[in-house]
Amino acid sequence: MIAKRYGNKIHSVQPNFDARAMNEVGFTRDHDWSMDAQEFSETYEQVEKHDLTAAAEGEIQGEAEETLLTSLQDQLVAVSQAANDGVVLVLSEQGVDYPKTRHTQTTRVVEGSNRLYFRFSVEPPLRVAVFRTRS
Repeated sequence: MIAKRYGNKIHSVQPNFDARAMNEVGFTRDHDWSMDAQEFSETYEQVEKHDLTAAAEGEIQGEAEETLLTSLQDQLVAVSQAANDGVVLVLSEQGVDYPKTRHTQTTRVVEGSNRLYFRFSVEPPLRVAVFRTRS
């Protein structure tokens, strides 16, 4: 399960990574599970921490950015699946260190024509941690 803190509650969320959105790296509350943040810290302990990042490049801007976001989401899902019964908590905070896609654009000459080439990356990394029930 993937979770994110909203105020003084921890809610289960689903990744919502969309290249067309203003905040490409997003999460949507699914209302399946929630817990008070204080209770969460008393019940669970952090066992792993991950900084997820990705990069992609290509001649089509939308496809390159979509590839980047798919890679990042795949990494997040892999961490969630490896956690088994643990909770993957998104540590990145909005307005502090929230991940954003960055890109550079260059011009290449291909067969005598100028072509744009795009490189995308995520900075800062998406910070997540795996929490398990205290023993």
